[in-house]
Amino acid sequence: MDAQYNPRTVEEVFRDYKGRRNGLARALTTDVEEFFRQCDPEKENLCLYGFPNEHWEVNLPAEEVPPELPEPALGINFARDGMQEKDWLSMVAVHSDAWLLSVAFYFGARFGFDKSDRKRLFGMINELPTIFDVVSGKSKTKAPTNNNHSNSKSKSNNKMQKTSEPRAKQPKPQLKEEDHEDEAPDAGEDGGGAAGGGGGGEEHGDTLCGACGDNYGQDEFWIGCDMCEKWFHGKCVKITPAKAEHIKQYKCPSCMGANGGGSGSNKRARPSS
Repeated sequence: MDAQYNPRTVEEVFRDYKGRRNGLARALTTDVEEFFRQCDPEKENLCLYGFPNEHWEVNLPAEEVPPELPEPALGINFARDGMQEKDWLSMVAVHSDAWLLSVAFYFGARFGFDKSDRKRLFGMINELPTIFDVVSGKSKTKAPTNNNHSNSKSKSNNKMQKTSEPRAKQPKPQLKEEDHEDEAPDAGEDGGGAAGGGGGGEEHGDTLCGACGDNYGQDEFWIGCDMCEKWFHGKCVKITPAKAEHIKQYKCPSCMGANGGGSGSNKRARPSS
C-alpha cells in the first residue's frame, strides 16, 4: 500500500485525509460500476483502500500483523449481492469514513499531536462532507433541505390552524348535562339530527351510536359523519382523538362504501374529556 507515506504536521495529515477521501468517494460514485465489478463475492476478503493521490483500490488486507496503518473494513465484497446496491454502498461509505478518521488520528498519535493540534485537525476534517454524505446525496441538498423544511413547517402550521378552526367553531355536544340546552342549536345547524335513530331536534345526551346503538357517554370520544350526520363511538369506527385531528372530512364506513371519495366540510369530533 502506501505505508511509507508519513505526514507529520496537521496540514500534511489533512492533505493525506483529503486525498484518501476523494479517492474513496470516487470509487463509490463516478467509478461505482468498476468498484461493484471488483467486489466479487466469490473472491476472498477484500478491502477498499484510498490513497493520498486520490486513487482507490480493492485488494486483500495487508499480510503483516499488525499492519503499518489501520485496516479498512474486511470482506465488503461478501455483502454485495445480499443487499440493495444503495444500502451496500452506504454501508461501505460509513466504514470508509471510520477508516479515514482512524488513519488521520493514527498519524496524529504517532507524531505527538497535542490537544490543540487534534482539535484543529478534526475541525478541518469536519468542514468536508463525509463519504456517506456524498454517496447518499446529503452534501448536495443540504441548503435546499433547510429551505424546504422551513416551507414545510410553515405549511404544516397553516394546515393545523385550518383543521383546528372548525373544532373551535363547532364544539358540538358538551360533556356536562347542564349544557345540553346549548347543544340543540348545533344539531339543527348540521341539518337534521346528530345520530341514527336520534331524530331531528333530539338532545345529544340521547344520541345513539350509529354502529353499536349505545347512548353517548360523557367519558367517551365520539365523531360525527359529515355525510349521513350520524355519530359514532370512536372505538366503534376505529378512530382515535389523535387520528381525528388529521381528518378534514369524516365519512363513516357505510358512507365510504356508498359514496367513495369526495370533499366536503371538516369533520366534527366530540372530545373525550
